[in-house]
Parts: sequence; C-alpha cells; structure tokens
Amino acid sequence: MGYHGPEAYDQQEFFQKFQARRNRPESPNNKMEGPAIMDMIGSAHQNRVLDLGSGDGRFGVELLQNGGAYYTGIEGSLRMVEEARGVLKDLSASILNQTLEEWRPIETYDLVVSRMVLHYIDDLSPLVSKVYRSLGRGGRFIFSVQHPVITASVKSAHEAGKRSHWIVDDYFREGVRKEPWIGEEVVKYHRSIDQYVKLVRNAGFLLEDLREAEPIEDNFQDPEEFNRRQRIPLFLLISCRKGE
Repeated sequence: MGYHGPEAYDQQEFFQKFQARRNRPESPNNKMEGPAIMDMIGSAHQNRVLDLGSGDGRFGVELLQNGGAYYTGIEGSLRMVEEARGVLKDLSASILNQTLEEWRPIETYDLVVSRMVLHYIDDLSPLVSKVYRSLGRGGRFIFSVQHPVITASVKSAHEAGKRSHWIVDDYFREGVRKEPWIGEEVVKYHRSIDQYVKLVRNAGFLLEDLREAEPIEDNFQDPEEFNRRQRIPLFLLISCRKGE
C-alpha cells in the first residue's frame, strides 16, 4: 500500500531512522540542498515566514537566526510537531499540526518555504494557489523537491548501497511512484521540471530562479563523495514571487 505524506514519520522506528539519516553530517540535504536554498533565500530580515512541511523545526531556527521576524510551521506528523515544538521553544515561532491539504491561509506572509515535501503531494495546484493567496505583494515562494530525474523511475531505488548508476525512465509520465525507503514503502508523485514551472506560473507567480543544487567542493571532506555527487542532480529548487 505504501505510506502517504507524513504518515510514515509517526511510526517510531521509521522516525528514528529518518532523523539519524537526515541529520548525519554527510547528508546531501546538508551538503547540497540546504546551502542552495539558503543562498536563494538570502536575507529573511523581518520576514514573516511560513514553512510547509516543517519537520523537526531546525530549519525554523536557521531562518529566525537569519533575521526572520516570526516563523510558522505546518506539519502533518504529530511526532515531528512534538520534536519541532521542543526545538523552537521560547523562540518567535509556532507549529500547526495539519496536513498541507488541510491547511487554509488565514494570515499573510512575506516568505513561504518548503523543503523536500511537495513531491509527496498528489494535486499540487490547489496548494500552490493557497500559497499565492497567503503572500503579501512581492512575497516569495521558495521550495525544493527531489529532482525529477530521480522521481521518474523507482528502479534505481531497489539497489542497495551506494549507487554506481541511475535509471531514468517514464520521465514525462506524471503521477504516482511507490518507492522503498528506510525499510518502508512510501508514495511519491513525479513531475517534470516543465510541469513544476507551469504550476507556479499558472498560479500567478513570477519565476525568479531555478537551481539543481550543484555540489560545491568546499562543502565536502571526502573527494570521492564530491565526485559521486557530480554525476546526477538530486534536487530541484524553484524561487518565485507574487507580483507587485
């Protein structure tokens, strides 16, 4: 059947394994995606920030340290919410326990972010439209997803250990993919780069930047790992803005 959205993170064993994997120093999220999205954000000075799929709250701390005025996280996993509330305790922040499909914009934000979450959402168009409505004039929407060359085919995901090659197939066939991950089956939704761009433009956004989190040699201690990460893009990042 496979876990949908945040369901897997409420399973204790999966949650613990994910946290260990996600927060390990050599994680490509820490070495590649994280630095890239912070570079795209630049300064969050005095921004009211909304984080869609806020996880354990560590990114919220980083955004507040970067000058954010207030941070709100939307998170569907109760275990993640409890973790985040501990991490963000006594800071200018709040975490709401609801899925992104359930979320309805009430307040207005200057910056909406989402890291590695939107490829778990079946129908993204309503969510992107809600983000547009939640932003003030000139507000920014910046997000990262698993790169479409990775989500296109799950065949490579069945290989154990460090991969020596990747299979790209069914690239233009948008839709559901069931992938083995951390000992469980999770459900993802594949879209091409073109489809992601159309989603934000159709919602009314102006596309400002698109990146693939190219690895930076100085971020890697292991030359072999740096060389391996140059072979295929793992992340797609998009920055867009609500018109003035």
